[in-house]
Amino acid sequence: MRRLARIALVAVAGLAAGTGLLFGLDAADRAYPPPLERAGTVSSEVVDARGRLLRAFATTDGVWRLKTGAADVDPKFVAMLIAYEDQRFHAHHGVDPVALLRAAGQFLTHGRIVSGASTLSMQVARLIEPRDSRSLGAKIRQMARALQIERRLTKAEILDLYLTLAPYGGNLEGVRAASLAYFGKEPARLSMAEAALLVALPQLPERRRPDRHPTAALEARGRVLARVAVADVIGEGEAGRAALEPVPQRRLPLPALAAHLAQAARLKQPTERLITTTLDRDIQRGLETVAAGGARALGPKLSIAMVMAEVATGRIVAEVGSAGAFDHGRGGFIDMTRVLRSPGSTLKPFIYGLAFEEGLVAQETIIEDRPADFFGYRPRNFDMSYQGDVSIRNALQQSLNVPAVRLLDAVGPARLMVRFRRAGVTPKLPPGEPPGLAIGLGGAGVRLVDLVQLYAGLANRGRPVLLGDGVREQPAAASGAPLLEPAAAWQVSDILSAVKPPSGSLGHGIAYKTGTSYGYRDAWSIGFDGDHVLGVWVGRPDNGAVPGLTGYGSAAPLLFEGFAKAGVGIARLPAAPAGAVRLRRDELPVSLRRFTRTDSGLISAVVRESSPQIVYPPEGARIELGADAGGPAMPLALKLQGGRAPFRWLANGRPLEGLSRRRTGQWIPDGGGYSTLTVIDAIGRAATVRVFIE
Repeated sequence: MRRLARIALVAVAGLAAGTGLLFGLDAADRAYPPPLERAGTVSSEVVDARGRLLRAFATTDGVWRLKTGAADVDPKFVAMLIAYEDQRFHAHHGVDPVALLRAAGQFLTHGRIVSGASTLSMQVARLIEPRDSRSLGAKIRQMARALQIERRLTKAEILDLYLTLAPYGGNLEGVRAASLAYFGKEPARLSMAEAALLVALPQLPERRRPDRHPTAALEARGRVLARVAVADVIGEGEAGRAALEPVPQRRLPLPALAAHLAQAARLKQPTERLITTTLDRDIQRGLETVAAGGARALGPKLSIAMVMAEVATGRIVAEVGSAGAFDHGRGGFIDMTRVLRSPGSTLKPFIYGLAFEEGLVAQETIIEDRPADFFGYRPRNFDMSYQGDVSIRNALQQSLNVPAVRLLDAVGPARLMVRFRRAGVTPKLPPGEPPGLAIGLGGAGVRLVDLVQLYAGLANRGRPVLLGDGVREQPAAASGAPLLEPAAAWQVSDILSAVKPPSGSLGHGIAYKTGTSYGYRDAWSIGFDGDHVLGVWVGRPDNGAVPGLTGYGSAAPLLFEGFAKAGVGIARLPAAPAGAVRLRRDELPVSLRRFTRTDSGLISAVVRESSPQIVYPPEGARIELGADAGGPAMPLALKLQGGRAPFRWLANGRPLEGLSRRRTGQWIPDGGGYSTLTVIDAIGRAATVRVFIE
């Protein structure tokens, strides 16, 4: 009888409270407003460029509470929730007098509680202001709060609060967190069985947790299915089939993709609830899968870092800081994409690019691969053997060290560093040392993101591309000066695209280069197609040596697997720009058939003539030839002094027809913009100017 009286009192008090507040207790309402601020305390989320969750962070009190709205949830879940919890949700004002009277009547008839009278608004009131007891006073206060909430919020907003705050066991709150933890997916597309389980759990979340009490969870889900079937929300056949599905037996971790970048983004924006990155979740997941599998195959203590960016924009679309961010044995907490390491041979393509640009070599030019001494610096090939005479093309594809140093000695290490700075990258040199020939073989420190940025410029026809930080949508603009001229960049890309992929890898159309640092500490592979550039680093974060670790054997297979698992497809490399050709050796001028510089950098033949010098056009001149008027451009007069005839002229790396013994000539440009003119005399000496054609 005492419990009967209590039920009756609750019903009467609820009706009285509803009537009182609805008819004007505004002063009390304003004096004691509901504590809605708790509803605003939710987990921070880092999402990809399309708004898909990459990683969430628990609230300060250790709760996974992801903001959720009805638009984020499967509509059948919402229909089942209202049918099971509060059928008159859209009709009452927070307290349902019909439900109160029905509950009291059922208690009188059956002598026990058959159904409760708590509305979704009352449940929200309890969630934002947890009660210490189940007393009559606490229940009346909950009803009053529900009425206050209804005065301030729409029904849609109240429903969203419930979806965000409902308890699901442990430190899970909200439908979205529960769906990710129990089903491993967003709640936008739930099965009937999944939706019914999520409706049932908040009533007794700890007693019905499917990972701890699967039988209780199964029974509670069955009651929900039976009731919503009676309410014609779903058919009895659907309910029966859903009841046969098992409940999940374990709780899954919430997504933790791009762990390092997500953490850095949150530190930059600590007060933001939603942090949008430039990443693509599908590409990110693919690369993390490749890195994790590669680390398992390579062994303990080794880590893997990967960065993929768009060639045209510099937007980072995926970034793996380590093979396992939470694997302390591999130093997973260190973001290896931004740690200075020796790049090995990965900078060689830019040496060759400068040599192409200056007209010193062509792809089929012969260069010596023999022991050499550059004022005490004696580079050796990786395998300690030498090839003798090789073509420039083969020297780069085989990553031979001596030919690369010969070319770097010719173009100058300082000039190479200037080109890197144009691309926004400054390799770290030993303290107090000027740029030297060792740069070409890894004698400087760079980061993985630096290498990806350099290769993005190479893939972008030599135009520098600055990478973003993964958070900003638009990276900073690059300077106007080129990393390489388009023709030179194409020559290098053409060579790298023909490098043989590792055994078992499919990657036709990917241009790539590998590198191994001194002492087998770092293995690199950087590759690109027409749309994306991907960089891979393999090594130990503590800089320990790993015998047998090589760029080709360890990093290159991950590069090709990364392109395959990223799902981006292989885009065709850019076509050759105007003026860029690949000539056979017998088509080359005599001066380009062999690179003839000695180890000291002097011309091998003894000559009396001075070196050739282009006197017109002068370096840096802007010349108006009508190239931008739509019609054919006027010819440009060419004049030189010195040198030994005959002479070969090149425009943007492409030889002009025929040799000439005259020191004058002309050239008709293909269009406006920057152009590079080179003249080579009979014994291989060259002069170059860069002009702007209008």
